[in-house]
Amino acid sequence: MATLLRKIGLIRLHDRDTEDPKHHQGSLKGTKGNQKNNAKHCQTTNETNILSTPEIKAKKLDQHSKDKERPGKEKQQTAGGVVGASIPPHRQHCTQVRTRRLMKELQEIRRLGDNFITVELVDDNLFDWNVKLHQVDKDSALWQDMKETNTEFILLNVTFPDNFPFSPPFMRVLTPRLENGYVLDGGAICMELLTPRGWSSAYTVEAVMRQFAASLVKGQGRICRKAGKSKKAFSRKEAEATFKSLVKTHEKYGWVSPPVSDG
Repeated sequence: MATLLRKIGLIRLHDRDTEDPKHHQGSLKGTKGNQKNNAKHCQTTNETNILSTPEIKAKKLDQHSKDKERPGKEKQQTAGGVVGASIPPHRQHCTQVRTRRLMKELQEIRRLGDNFITVELVDDNLFDWNVKLHQVDKDSALWQDMKETNTEFILLNVTFPDNFPFSPPFMRVLTPRLENGYVLDGGAICMELLTPRGWSSAYTVEAVMRQFAASLVKGQGRICRKAGKSKKAFSRKEAEATFKSLVKTHEKYGWVSPPVSDG
């Protein structure tokens, strides 16, 4: 698998990056490069919150807004703000960076053709993906559950903040309802690499999904079959609240890496 990832230009995932069931997700150590410097140009007051709602559509700069305002001319106000106000240059730049990166990743995923994951855009929104995870370890109990329940894939929603790839996406499980495997209330996922502290702009969606698949198995994830509970859908609101809470907890007490014996 490592050779495959290197060939397609993706990051290398080490065995030590998977979790021990007795511990929370260990750190993924990736090359940060100039990530911090680049992120400064794509930073706004609320873009550091990965739970904030991502920009729904890539906005196009209004050409008329480039015209300089005449001296002494007052800006017309509306309930929504200043008429003809242009998009700040740094926001326009961030949108371009995010768009190019996601388009490239989509092409790479489709080029793989190994049916590991497939991607569908939500309402044709490049910044909101539904990702189908078709494969986990075939020797795992989770894979057996998928076969017995005729579950063809695990469906996840991935949304990308304004300053992606310099901040992590927000990822949650939609279906089926899972137990353990570091999947928490609402479908939130306990993985350090999905937090600002553990994220690197070098991480790709495909590589993150491989790490998630490994974590599901390592954490002994299973498909919930309990009467009543198995029918209850995960919700975004609950997932966001759960993820925010676990991030605060780990920021206070730290993330526990898997033992050296686990690689």
